[in-house]
Amino acid sequence: METIHSPPHVEYDDLAPSSHSMEDENPFASMMASFDEAADRSGLDSDLYALLRKPDREIMVSVPTKLDDGTLAIFEGYRVQHNSGLGPYFGPLRIHAGLKVEELRALAGWMTWKCALLNVPFGGSAGGIRMSAKRHSRGELERAVRRYVSNMIGDIGAERDIFAGDLATDEELLAWVMDTVSMHSRTTENASVCGKPLKLGGTYGNAAAVAQGMRILLGPALERSGLPRTGARVIIQGAGRRGGNLAQLLAQDGQIVVGMSDMHGGIYNEKGLDVSAAVRARIDHDDLRRSKGSFEVLSGEEIIERPCDVFMPCAVANVVHLRNARELQCKLIVEGSHAAVSQRSDRILAERGIAVVPDILATGGGTVVNYFEWVQNRAGYSWLPDVVQHRLERFMLEAWDEVAKVAKEQNSRLRMAAHMVAVTRVAAADKLRGLYA
Repeated sequence: METIHSPPHVEYDDLAPSSHSMEDENPFASMMASFDEAADRSGLDSDLYALLRKPDREIMVSVPTKLDDGTLAIFEGYRVQHNSGLGPYFGPLRIHAGLKVEELRALAGWMTWKCALLNVPFGGSAGGIRMSAKRHSRGELERAVRRYVSNMIGDIGAERDIFAGDLATDEELLAWVMDTVSMHSRTTENASVCGKPLKLGGTYGNAAAVAQGMRILLGPALERSGLPRTGARVIIQGAGRRGGNLAQLLAQDGQIVVGMSDMHGGIYNEKGLDVSAAVRARIDHDDLRRSKGSFEVLSGEEIIERPCDVFMPCAVANVVHLRNARELQCKLIVEGSHAAVSQRSDRILAERGIAVVPDILATGGGTVVNYFEWVQNRAGYSWLPDVVQHRLERFMLEAWDEVAKVAKEQNSRLRMAAHMVAVTRVAAADKLRGLYA
């Protein structure tokens, strides 16, 4: 399989933001609604509830940057640190012209719940720079990133807050982060960043980690929905690093990928697509529709409603919303991006008997493999690919088993079970640590 490394200027999330937030929840509201319901159902103590509802801190810095023409631009940089009850903060660095603090709050919260659910000893954070990675040169981007990191230096690092990749943050950019932290500490701080190049302490399996995690969970999720473990007809939204890798992995496993979509539209064949040709078209032409083979060309909205066994949205928030939740013809959804299924449509799907494997579980492969990278850096190890894969499978399946158990005991949706497990674990850690005043 050819592992896909999407260049930062063609990130699907960057180019195709959700357009349904006016009638569905925005990401922050969706995250908070899940937390509130989980806290209520878990009988969370009112003091702990109040504590977990707010981030620990929010940091804003100016990022003055010399542009190539000699002019000075002042960008804004942010870092939201949600909770450190289970360990140091960990979360993405996002570069985006439309960066919103509310989205960072949601991401930081999701990272807290995701780490707790996967038994990764981190708390959640998220940050970024409000600038366009597409419109600035690499030199301008590097200068902005290094200044941002320098301004954050007292609040980040391997023991405080670890960076990971996100929108427009490739391996080279993460190397700049590591180098800047290292220059300030006068020692190599490779554990301060996850998602680095292998030559700088990165780990095998990082590029396809989210897709691998989704692949691992698909088997038991199909079984739970009364479907065979192989031969499932799958539609994947998104064809970049996450969706493209996932399509190839599932095809290798004997699943039938009947539909794929990218920012331009979708391709569909009820008998199955030539996945290799579709991925190659995405890499060579940035357009699935230029793939070779027999298929029907559809809009991104149309393909979501085509018949399949499994729908796997791997792109943007609110893909499944109030206007289409009753139109889907799938039997199972595995969320490959945060809040792909809105909170209210999740309830509609449950009424229709369509299970949703929630984002904080389904996308956990990336978090787990980033944790592995941190562990290797701190211990001075370098694990072989099969070791990474074996340990990833253990983490993902243990989390799945716990969520499925709670869902059965509480007669709840998988999303609610996952959040109940996560919130309970974080609350227990905070209670044990106590309140320092």
